Amino acid sequence: MAELFARKDRERVAKLLRDHDIQTVVCGLPDLWGRLVGKRVLTKTFEEAGLGSEGLHASVYLFCVDMDMDPQAGYALTDWDRGFQDCRFVPDLTTFRLVPWMDRTAIVLCDPYDEETGEMMPIAPRVILKQQLEKARKAGFTLKCATELEFFLYRESYQEAWDKRYQDLSPLSRFRADYHILQSSQDEGIIGRLREQINATGVEIEFSKSEWGLGQQEINLKYADALEMADRHILYKTWVKELAALDGMAATFMAKIGIEEVGSSCHIHASLWDAKGKKPLGWDKDGPNANMSETFSHFLGGLMTVTPEFAQIYLPTVNSFKRLQPESFAPTAIAIGLDNRTAAFRLVGHGPSFRVENRIPGADVNPYLALAAMTASGLYGIENKIEAPAPYDGNAYLDDNLASVPLRMGEAIEKFRASSTASASFGADVHAHLVHFYERELEAYEKECVTDWEFFRYFERI
Repeated sequence: MAELFARKDRERVAKLLRDHDIQTVVCGLPDLWGRLVGKRVLTKTFEEAGLGSEGLHASVYLFCVDMDMDPQAGYALTDWDRGFQDCRFVPDLTTFRLVPWMDRTAIVLCDPYDEETGEMMPIAPRVILKQQLEKARKAGFTLKCATELEFFLYRESYQEAWDKRYQDLSPLSRFRADYHILQSSQDEGIIGRLREQINATGVEIEFSKSEWGLGQQEINLKYADALEMADRHILYKTWVKELAALDGMAATFMAKIGIEEVGSSCHIHASLWDAKGKKPLGWDKDGPNANMSETFSHFLGGLMTVTPEFAQIYLPTVNSFKRLQPESFAPTAIAIGLDNRTAAFRLVGHGPSFRVENRIPGADVNPYLALAAMTASGLYGIENKIEAPAPYDGNAYLDDNLASVPLRMGEAIEKFRASSTASASFGADVHAHLVHFYERELEAYEKECVTDWEFFRYFERI
């Protein structure tokens, strides 16, 4: 597979390895949960095996496990009878970066290849997104995106939080401090380091701010092409946890840490550009509907139409749905609003910056799958010339005439299962794999746990 590595990328990586005396290369693969899994390898191994004919290998079971890494039954990809066969990790050298807070360490993202066919495995989230973006390119457009990812930060270490069963943790702030400079000054010890060190990797940060929740933070990344944005997102999320841990603290990207607390969102901004990414396609100064171009109107029409079917991707866990509360800035109504934060889709900017903000996903979302779902939805709208409605004016939470985002995981899974658009977009095998993935998570919640809420409600009084 030597032909997979461009000469200029090989030369750049070789120079970085040599100039910075790199001893360890982290080879990471984005999994279905939106985590990085993989191996740490010595530089010599990376150059001789990872970039050579032998390659790096890992079990395809990585796409069939639950959160606890237990292999789950029922997948067509592999099982115990087939021995959880290997796949080959192929580094994407364009993602190679130095990790300045780890001694002589670099990181590279990988794609999995089938050992027998030599083809990329279609179930990998990064591959799913690549395929949707290629369809978009053939249709004449590309996406530039930014993901706004919120998280909570606590003074306890991850070990201490685990030992306390995640109860009575100490958030960085004691009062609501959304946009407060005083609170962000108090947080600057760790947040400043996060900005500085992550920015040094080439994952460009635009700003940080204290958020509304106690200890909640928002650090915004600069927009990029969709695949690059998803890569930056998953690296940033991993690195926030790493750097927090190195400071003896704990960060969480759970969508809802407590029913009394605000949720953590992942608002996704997306704008349309031509196939070469040079010319913006979204804005029309004479456009009759909020200055949308015809193409952008159709793209948004697709989002509006298909969102109920793709909601499970935007809301991947049981916890995700608990974020969808009335008047909480987590949308429940499928509407387009002109700078209206009560609608699922918010139009912002003008000219080249004109874009849509998808406000449905929580911080637990897999960025590759979410961007793939948005691309597939937009393509559906463009292909079928579905016009976007006029922007909604008012409080969308209170309008029962608007379609709703599915508010329960079971409902969302059923809509995703029945979606001919999802099956046609992702392929029947990938669609079936994802449906089963979400079903297993819901089943684990319903059959394998008893919550604290149930104890307090039923222990004495039932």
